[in-house]
Amino acid sequence: MYPSMIGKVCLVTGATSGIGLVTASALIGLGAEVVITGRRESRILEALGFIREQHPQAVIHALQADFADLAQVARLAAEFRARFDRLDVLVNNAGAYYNQRHPTPYGGVERTFTVNHLAPFLLTCHLLDLLRGSAPARIVNVSSGGHFYATLDFDDLGFQRGYFGMKAYARSKLANILFTYELARRLQGSEVTANAVHPGQVATDIWRTNFSILGPPLKRLIRLRGLTPEQGADTLVYLSVSPQVEGVSGKYFVKRQAVRSSPLSYDEDLARRLWQVSAELTGV
Repeated sequence: MYPSMIGKVCLVTGATSGIGLVTASALIGLGAEVVITGRRESRILEALGFIREQHPQAVIHALQADFADLAQVARLAAEFRARFDRLDVLVNNAGAYYNQRHPTPYGGVERTFTVNHLAPFLLTCHLLDLLRGSAPARIVNVSSGGHFYATLDFDDLGFQRGYFGMKAYARSKLANILFTYELARRLQGSEVTANAVHPGQVATDIWRTNFSILGPPLKRLIRLRGLTPEQGADTLVYLSVSPQVEGVSGKYFVKRQAVRSSPLSYDEDLARRLWQVSAELTGV
């Protein structure tokens, strides 16, 4: 029921497994030329093999970068720009959860916020001119329903005064939505749309990090009760290609429906300040 994507170029980050891999495979199935990103070469090669097995005629490329290192993200953007002269769909899917605090060199911000917010912010800003030049184009930012429990304290953005993994993750996902809404406002009139999505509790490995003895039973519970990657990716693909959301921007989607996000996510002053701080931290 989706239109052909022949002639379109799509970039899906964090696409070596889970919903990112499923999304990339679905876009290829529609005829798109797809670029995936991953952190480890071995996982990238596995993903490429899986996609080519599913789609023997696939036009698929891969770029490698660790999103905890913003220099690698900037290099990835430069490599993409050197190889492609258009970008029709950008899916910012790469994300991580850390149960322990990992400091970074970016103004005291910890790794969760860096990977989940600063990296896609930086990548998107570096690719905006390609998206504008390819309009109509779409940006899909993967957030989470966990953002409802988040706060945003600019005096302690990196949780230096008491770190808790779930709070850090929720904050990064709130940042995703604030960024999406501010980006949509800045893109008005450009025919480039930006939307956020909660894919649901998907049975992937994002929660595997640093849970020690709780890790295996937590993973089993999520696999029993969570959505499949195919179910989780459904709304990502829908926002990437469906004519039903053509021109729709600045929304938060759950199960293909635009719904209300948290009250804090609609604070435009907060969004503008987050943009300014993010630009300073990333050097945009």
